[in-house]
Amino acid sequence: MPTVTVEGPVVESLDTKRTLVKEMTAAASKAYGLPEKIIVVLIKENPPENVGTGGQLLIDRHQ
Repeated sequence: MPTVTVEGPVVESLDTKRTLVKEMTAAASKAYGLPEKIIVVLIKENPPENVGTGGQLLIDRHQ
C-alpha cells in the first residue's frame, strides 16, 4: 500500500488537513492506478523551533 508523507509547518486547521489528505490521496491513487482506500497519508508537522536553514532556526529568522 503506497504511503505519502507530507512534511511541513504546523497546520492548525483540521479542515485544511482534511483537504490536504483528500487531495494527496486522490493524486496518489491516480498516479498509481490504485483505489483510494489503500493510500496512506502521513502529515508530519515541524514547528519552526525544530527546523533550521542556513545555520539558523526558522523561529529566529521570523523575529
